[in-house]
Amino acid sequence: MFASPGEIALQIGAFRIYWYGIFMALAILTGLFCSVQIAKKFYPLVDIEKLYDLIFYVLIGGIIGARLYYVCFDWGYFSQNILDIPKLWLGGLSIHGAILGGFLAGFLYIKAKKMNLWMYADVTAFGLCIGQIIGRLGNFFNSEAFGRPTNLPWKLFIPIASRPEGFEKFAFYHPTFAYEMILNTFIVLFLYLLAKKFHRGQYGLIFFSYLILYSFGRIFIENIRIDSVFNLLGIPIAIWTSSMLIILGIIGLFLTQNNKKKGHS
Repeated sequence: MFASPGEIALQIGAFRIYWYGIFMALAILTGLFCSVQIAKKFYPLVDIEKLYDLIFYVLIGGIIGARLYYVCFDWGYFSQNILDIPKLWLGGLSIHGAILGGFLAGFLYIKAKKMNLWMYADVTAFGLCIGQIIGRLGNFFNSEAFGRPTNLPWKLFIPIASRPEGFEKFAFYHPTFAYEMILNTFIVLFLYLLAKKFHRGQYGLIFFSYLILYSFGRIFIENIRIDSVFNLLGIPIAIWTSSMLIILGIIGLFLTQNNKKKGHS
């Protein structure tokens, strides 16, 4: 059994440092370090200085996208609590929004600098995946991103104030944020093996493989979660988004690898 120790890591008077913010910062720094190391090891054509600049813009776009995505699909709450929109330390960041926002920002920067889009996408995919693993720990301290009630040995205790409406009588739940951490650990190991064997010129392979693998895993995990902020036709929006990313990933793999075979990479 696991139980969250609470949201606040340190408080001095009115000043508070939240665990969620700490793990978000660690996720960013670790993801940056990972991407740089992967570039140095497998992608000698990557300009490290430009990579630092790219990641800066990807982070900004990712954070904005992650928050806007979440706010849009929980507008019923945020329309009545406008001042809560910028309070990122309280949670409420969507990985799908981060992927979309980060990709858009990165795409604009790369096109402006005339860089190889898919080569840099492959490198940043590692940082994104590692960042997800660490960032999900923030959900533990915020008592969020959990699943249906369970009595399994690794069950998670959720305080009554954080339990969804209709589930107040249940104390223990699936720690789905931990399931996603495990999923991403296996994904990043698989991507490393792919990069080790196929990194020479097969740009796009890592990025699109990440989209497909993460999205398949997310669909499975989403079926356990009970905290979806928005459903379309009775299906959580995260499943719709994941399904679209799988399709885009398959198309992207086909196009980039087909171009590689034709010698146009």
